[in-house]
Amino acid sequence: MPSQTITTRRQAPASGGDASAATKTVLIIGATGGIGGALAQAFLHSAWRVRALTRHTDAQRRASSDLAGVEWLLGDAMQEADVVRAAQGVECIVHAANPPGYLRWRELALPMLASSIAAARASSALLVFPGNVYNYGPGAGQWLAEDAPQQPRTRKGQVRVEMEAMLQQAAEQGVRSVVVRAGDFFGWQAPSSWFQTLLIRPQRQVRSVWFPGEPEVGHAWAYLPDLAQTIVRLVALQARFANFETFHFAGHWTPRSIDMAESIRRAVGNPRLPIRRLPWPLLRLAAPFVRVLREILEMRYLWREPLRLDNRKLLQVLGDEPHTPLDQAVQTSLINLGCLAPSPAADRS
Repeated sequence: MPSQTITTRRQAPASGGDASAATKTVLIIGATGGIGGALAQAFLHSAWRVRALTRHTDAQRRASSDLAGVEWLLGDAMQEADVVRAAQGVECIVHAANPPGYLRWRELALPMLASSIAAARASSALLVFPGNVYNYGPGAGQWLAEDAPQQPRTRKGQVRVEMEAMLQQAAEQGVRSVVVRAGDFFGWQAPSSWFQTLLIRPQRQVRSVWFPGEPEVGHAWAYLPDLAQTIVRLVALQARFANFETFHFAGHWTPRSIDMAESIRRAVGNPRLPIRRLPWPLLRLAAPFVRVLREILEMRYLWREPLRLDNRKLLQVLGDEPHTPLDQAVQTSLINLGCLAPSPAADRS
């Protein structure tokens, strides 16, 4: 399917934005997902032109959303020719596309990344790949540097390792890429995130929190606006990097994974808000009949093993990591997800 523009709206350079980026363009694959949407906003705020590839033509709805200012191009990430055409003249490509609902990972994820690699090769653009902790299996250790051994025991983890291997192989052919690994996403519409699929329900008042983990085991979270700002800052420094670079984003490390549920309690102003343990035995019984439950069960180890990302390499490059306080990030997330009415203080923020 030929890529064609379905709507174009430009956003004026943000106050305090990088003027040198005013003529630069980024293509985002997966802009309607969690990290893709957050990155679209962050690049717009930094005065980049933002293109996004979409298979849908509901331009009017998108134009009135938080992604106003994005230039939408009609095309399919599975079709190499569509992505190559969309990437003409861009300086950066963000590959943030994920198979929906944890399903068909190998069938969809690898071909989509291959399309983005081909587009980066054709346009000489930097390819940015937001990663996660799936690469690391149980027993990887509690403090993970970028070169920590990757021995995933899940299918999705194996696919993630293969995707990064594709980027390393492309780097040998001159394709530049940056991988930024992070913990569980929250803070944006991220339909596959634990935060909004299990802990709370979007567009509903929070009456309880479903908690999937062991209360005293640490857990890594990534507030998407902070992660997106970090990636934009890294892209601005790309001239310093080798053809293939990896960085770890520390985000919010909760020494007790129950801390996230308790932060939700504070955000809604109810210290007695029920925190309910996720009924894993019931999920296991239903899993043979519901594929998405099988996929969730496969990732349960993330709530039993403390996997903390070491961001010292990132700090050496950026000097600091954007970090919104946890309670503020959780409150803003609940407001954005329609679970909490904005307070006057939140409106001013």
